Amino acid sequence: MSTFDEIFLQIMTYNSKPARESNQLVFGIRAVIEAINAGKEIESLYIQRGLGGPLLNELKAVLQEHHIIALQVPVEKLNRITMKNHQGAIAFISPITYQKIEDIIPQIFEKGEVPLLLILDSITDVRNMGAIARTAECAGVHAIVMPARGSAQINPDAIKTSAGALYKIPVCRHDNFMQTVKFIQESGLQLVCCTEKTTDYLYTPDYTAPTAIVMGSEEDGIRNEIIRISDHLAKIPMYGEIESLNVSVSTGIILYEAIRQRCFAAAN
Repeated sequence: MSTFDEIFLQIMTYNSKPARESNQLVFGIRAVIEAINAGKEIESLYIQRGLGGPLLNELKAVLQEHHIIALQVPVEKLNRITMKNHQGAIAFISPITYQKIEDIIPQIFEKGEVPLLLILDSITDVRNMGAIARTAECAGVHAIVMPARGSAQINPDAIKTSAGALYKIPVCRHDNFMQTVKFIQESGLQLVCCTEKTTDYLYTPDYTAPTAIVMGSEEDGIRNEIIRISDHLAKIPMYGEIESLNVSVSTGIILYEAIRQRCFAAAN
């Protein structure tokens, strides 16, 4: 049994809540170091504010090596997660392995397929994330791209809501989000932003071309930096008194307009 496996046996289920399964929580500085060195995907990492010492310095070196960002939090927050001996460090392991969009786009073209990507700009609700992933997988989206910070965690709630789609569709989480968006555009994909800040409806863009559809956060929409460089802005017609749709519903509407166009083009 490896060192990590031995430590991993100490992982606990706290509060018996389904949103945090026992195989997601790792606590203790040494356990967190071993988890990272074992190649585990860290969903989030909390370190006690003001903590010091040689072992913590070792953890910081490992974080720097693997480009992992830790949040400095008061000890009270850590104690609310677990009262076990966390030593000032608690990590949650992601149930999925994140991929790099730089690797995925060339593979799509090599297969002779027309890329269809979904860019999620800071979607924070885990159930929306799960519902979007389910629709995206059904629609044949090649990958989901999102920022590393300010996005919903891929946790058991998200997995359950996605009906397992998050295990099937590649998810790419990048630190420099704007640089990633520009890379996608420079790779030959048009950026179509779904936003109300336009007079053009979602039927206007030609989705038979290589396309990345951008959906904004529930609160703030798509950031202005992306809107400024986008190739198309597209809005969903609204005729009722309520002026907005849930982001997962909006995603389904625009994705299936893209699929409608692609299916029609293939049939003709």
